[in-house]
Amino acid sequence: MLKDDVLGEAVVEINYDELIPNNVDLANDARLKKALERWQPKYLDWWNEAGPEETRDMDVYLRTAVGVDPKGWARFGHVKMPDYRWGILLAPKEEGRVIPFGKHKGEPVWQEVPGEYRALLRRLIVVQGDTEPASVEQQRYLSKTAPSLYDMRNLFQVNVEEGRHLWAMVYLLVKYFGRDGREEAEELLERRSAHEDKPRILGAFNEETPDWLAFFMFTFFTDRDGKMQLASLAQSGFDPLSRSCRFMLTEEAHHMFVGETGVGRVILRTCEAMKNAGITDANDIEAVRALDVIDLPTLQKRVNFHYGVTLDLFGSEVSTNGATAFNAGIKGRYRENKLEDDHVLTNDTYKVSRVVNSKIVEEEEPALNAINGRLLDDYIKDAGAGVGRWNTLIKKIGINFEITLPNKGFNRKIGEFSDDFITPEGDVINEELWTARQDEWLCTENDARYIQSLMKPCLEKGKYAGWIAAPRVGINKQHSDFEYVKID
Repeated sequence: MLKDDVLGEAVVEINYDELIPNNVDLANDARLKKALERWQPKYLDWWNEAGPEETRDMDVYLRTAVGVDPKGWARFGHVKMPDYRWGILLAPKEEGRVIPFGKHKGEPVWQEVPGEYRALLRRLIVVQGDTEPASVEQQRYLSKTAPSLYDMRNLFQVNVEEGRHLWAMVYLLVKYFGRDGREEAEELLERRSAHEDKPRILGAFNEETPDWLAFFMFTFFTDRDGKMQLASLAQSGFDPLSRSCRFMLTEEAHHMFVGETGVGRVILRTCEAMKNAGITDANDIEAVRALDVIDLPTLQKRVNFHYGVTLDLFGSEVSTNGATAFNAGIKGRYRENKLEDDHVLTNDTYKVSRVVNSKIVEEEEPALNAINGRLLDDYIKDAGAGVGRWNTLIKKIGINFEITLPNKGFNRKIGEFSDDFITPEGDVINEELWTARQDEWLCTENDARYIQSLMKPCLEKGKYAGWIAAPRVGINKQHSDFEYVKID
């Protein structure tokens, strides 16, 4: 299991005396400060309108960044969420840093936006920024059905940090892109997840998050995409973007922790209930559901859905936009500094999967054009490791079932497989057969109703809903009946 990045004694490096906490010397940039202070009330209006519903008076045990040293950057305490001190936090500047990839490799990193890359950089920042409030909107109603105060607290921690990540991108837009940036910052608060006229930019952020299993899947799969994208942008030759993303990655670790351990606790509760009831066949769905837990085949269906939706976030595997961003030194690869090649890729190739003659094959593509495809493959390996830890739980209890990631062509709407119909096992079939069998692979309305029937709040200290196990340890090592959320 992952270990939560709960941190030791905080090192105070952030100015909390100002209206907008920051470590970017905002006090000495009057124009920027004025613009951000004008944006702040609109942000709070957005939070109160589209953020967690009916929670304004709750005291929540939240961590707040007070420094940017990964060894000690946060303090914990009960806070009302509208009073949370969102701010602008950048990782420390690395003196002498050079651009690590692309045609500008070895040149000093940029502290200002290069004119020729202005539009590309702005678009990348806007898309990243748009995902942050979108996820808060998707999770707006979950607190009403929280399986415990511990889980409610984790939901709120994710929410406030996604809000802070929005601040990180807005700072870059407003400081470095003038009027265009200010307008983009306004529009980030005007779009809404799944809105008919003003939806969020990326499809996955317009999907519903109707229950807590969906939330755990989202934070495992979709926040992992966030990790991969932030890690790529953290390599950027535009140094303010790199520094913003490096600190965002510090906070992002907890979000994936919530997802992996959340699904793990669902699995643990189901397997223990099956064992206690003497049920050995995980596919006996009726018998397992009679125990009021989530059966493993239904959980597999949710894995199938969230995985495919998340893979679409990587865009087309073969992309001239991806090539341009890499070649320009703006967006690198995952762990670029650990890759053993020339980091220019002019003469390199990379294998990309696609359907040819009704079979999935791998074909060589210029490595520059396949930047997105490589990042997607890195994501698949990373997600697979987490799924492996879930399977270790199942095996340890003695249940004969294995959760699998479907073929990367399954249920895709974007990229090489968007026009194909592929089973989770990787067989290419026709549309008619896929439609006839999709209920085997994706949740039906009946499955959704069953999951929803379990979503009853459990808000007593130290207690957990019957479909999920308690965590192994508390947040910040708190005792088992700690009051993570104080509800009047």
